[in-house]
Amino acid sequence: MQKEINIGDIKVGGKPFILIGGPCVIEGRDITLRIAEKLSELTEKLHIPFIFKSSYDKANRTSIHSYRGQGLEEGLKILSEVKTKLGILVLTDVHSVKEAAKAAQVVDVLQVPALLSRQTDLLVACGKTGKAVNIKKGQFLSPYDIKHAIEKVESTGNKQILITERGTCFGYNNLVNDFRAIPIMKGFGYPVIFDATHSVQKPGAMFGHSGGETEFVFPLAKAAVAAGVDGIFMEVHEDPSKALCDRENTVPLDDLPHILKTLKRIEEAL
Repeated sequence: MQKEINIGDIKVGGKPFILIGGPCVIEGRDITLRIAEKLSELTEKLHIPFIFKSSYDKANRTSIHSYRGQGLEEGLKILSEVKTKLGILVLTDVHSVKEAAKAAQVVDVLQVPALLSRQTDLLVACGKTGKAVNIKKGQFLSPYDIKHAIEKVESTGNKQILITERGTCFGYNNLVNDFRAIPIMKGFGYPVIFDATHSVQKPGAMFGHSGGETEFVFPLAKAAVAAGVDGIFMEVHEDPSKALCDRENTVPLDDLPHILKTLKRIEEAL
């Protein structure tokens, strides 16, 4: 039986689906607060539970020359302001045991990046914080394998777990979605989120950074809601062409109202 996870004042698991969204990486205080406020207003209007997502550091960029973010201290300071000033829940990536403890003092959800989803010490450290933990299934894992990552967090006594599907490696520089993964992973008892923007990523395909096919974000998100996901994850930016990370697979903020309204209609039809 699937659990319902309570994070702050929202429930994850079942209807309505939640939105986890925001710019891939923190580019600065003002733009982060501006995007967070617009997303908060939109989701409140549509009655969609919302968790703001942005990373203080993207430690797994393709190139040494890629922009990584504001860093741990400054990034957490900005996320803290998002949380307190706007009154919304916040999620961020963590990459090490030390980061987990520090980030847990600020954010509501700790996210284990897909490329680190087998890192035992990191999963255990996140679990020990007592915060909700979002495990992104590695592109190299089958949906059945996520059970072992779940058990690592559960070993700490923490049952506040989310699982995120973000595509599976399909040859070089490409990902594909097998929607059987959603019911398979839901079978482990925890809410499943679908990452609609990383699922269209073309890892490392741009000779130094990843590419993407944003035209497929919407159809994949619709399929995921129809398949019964508990939440949708999207990277959102006011001008993706100027985004400092993952611009090729980021959704324009202006496109989001139509996308979310359609996803709500699909959910209501189920």
